[in-house]
Amino acid sequence: MLTKLYAKTDGQAEERGQWASKVEFLLAVAGNVVGLGNVWRFPYLCYKNGGGAFLVPYLVFVATCGVPLFLLETTMGQYTQEGGITCWRKLCPLAEGIGYGGQLILLYSCMTYLIILSWALLYLVFSFSSQLPWASCNNDWNTDNCVDFSIRSNTSEWANLNLTTSAATEFWERRVLSISGGIEEVGSIRWEILLCLIVVWIACYFCIWKGVKSTGKVVYFTATFPYAMLLILLIRGLSLPGASEGLLFYLLPDIARLIDPQVWMEAGAQIFFSYSVGVGSLVVLGSYNTYNNNCYKDCLWLCLLNSCTSVVAGFAVFSVLGFMAHEQGVPIAEVAESGPGLAFIAYPQAVAMMPLPQLWAICFFIMLILLGLDTQFVAMEVVMTSIIDMFPSVMRRTGRREGFLLLFCCTCFLAQLVMVTEGGMFVFQLFDYYACNGACILFLCVFESLAMGWIFGADKLFGIIKDMTGMRANKFFKICWLYLAPLVSLGTFICSLVEYQPLTFNRWYVYPAWAYTVGWVLALSSILLVPGFALYKLSTGTGTLSQRFHRLCQSDPDYSPAHKQEAELQQIREAAVE
Repeated sequence: MLTKLYAKTDGQAEERGQWASKVEFLLAVAGNVVGLGNVWRFPYLCYKNGGGAFLVPYLVFVATCGVPLFLLETTMGQYTQEGGITCWRKLCPLAEGIGYGGQLILLYSCMTYLIILSWALLYLVFSFSSQLPWASCNNDWNTDNCVDFSIRSNTSEWANLNLTTSAATEFWERRVLSISGGIEEVGSIRWEILLCLIVVWIACYFCIWKGVKSTGKVVYFTATFPYAMLLILLIRGLSLPGASEGLLFYLLPDIARLIDPQVWMEAGAQIFFSYSVGVGSLVVLGSYNTYNNNCYKDCLWLCLLNSCTSVVAGFAVFSVLGFMAHEQGVPIAEVAESGPGLAFIAYPQAVAMMPLPQLWAICFFIMLILLGLDTQFVAMEVVMTSIIDMFPSVMRRTGRREGFLLLFCCTCFLAQLVMVTEGGMFVFQLFDYYACNGACILFLCVFESLAMGWIFGADKLFGIIKDMTGMRANKFFKICWLYLAPLVSLGTFICSLVEYQPLTFNRWYVYPAWAYTVGWVLALSSILLVPGFALYKLSTGTGTLSQRFHRLCQSDPDYSPAHKQEAELQQIREAAVE
């Protein structure tokens, strides 16, 4: 069993590191895959796409793509002990572009995720006010159209929603965002959001600045405490009047929705996002395991945890939305939203109607921040590891990692400044809709499963799992890697292109043509890296085209974890001498 992959040589090189225990690995992966999507996306998709019937396509994608690809990527990392890019050099050099594409998507995700966390931190600060600022219309940012829907006498105003806005909506759009008229109107920087963004970046930096040694300790808190908050909110939600109506609305099956391809497409996109496959996160997290860790059993339990968390979060959210609809005497469909609308409008508005609203607001936003924080710093760790593993002899010298991480954080921060302006929400949604699009991840997963199942070999993968864990994987996984995962991923990818709808904001704002062009450039930037890198390697190699292709499809015949350890130690010694 390997215990160290790198050793210090003359004080110059630092250890790559490993998880101090299996618990650290499990918590890090749980923190990465269980995120904001479990709280604000899955419940909304479930009610929108047939309630309990939505679980049918959801479970189909879990079985055919989610769990098999989860196991595939974790196995790749644990076997190669490499990051999301260099692992492909050992397994299938022709597919190295998949690694680059995944890291680029993660880079885009780091930028958008931190903006969400800065909003949540600002709301958390406001939650300590004597009166929640989104609970009334008596503020200087409110308009004449503002209505406090927490007052029963105002419930009739729901009939004129086009003419009125809720106090929570006006607080979000006019006080927090001070949103402009469109992406063309950038406006000034929102200094409160900027300050929160700086605080979140500092927190992320110190969570991972020492690599897996610091990450492994932080996840003990960030991956477990949100579950305590979720349990508290669930118990509180179920005790509210109207909770049962919310739960029925959330899960009531609508079998007719199963024939709608949009339902299946959204179920697939949710699985690929929620299970964090395709972008190399699981490869990196698995690479810090010892060679003989039972990743097979770990993956099955982690996948079960992820899906169960999504369902339980739905109970917590819709019990509260049911209470909100009950108090206002309106249909639940009028208050149920997805994404930022749920986290920063609907749920805060519901909290304002409860006794002790500050307490529940604090619990909710602490949960959001911690759910997002561990997902975020794990994504940063994945990018850092993947880059450092490309240049181990240079990047693992003492102090290099901390300096490079600081440069990475500052670069992302500067690129984010446009998202904290008055027009920042429009830029944020452009990145979220195109750069981090599920279609991009689906495309990577198609070629990942083809490369590992057909070129590297599903049988060889089975042998590796048996050698590492001592357990034989179920033969169903071989069928998934060879046929089901690539076919289902490809079918969903094609459907997402056929059903493509241009991005709009609040159903009224249509982006200018140049913004859609930028969006498609962002989307294609990760997709084109896969064929682009393959063509580059084929065109620059030696020998005939057939020889180059055959060589790029072969895994490293001399590779073994022990061989890797010795070769990299030798590389470090040579660098230290220089």
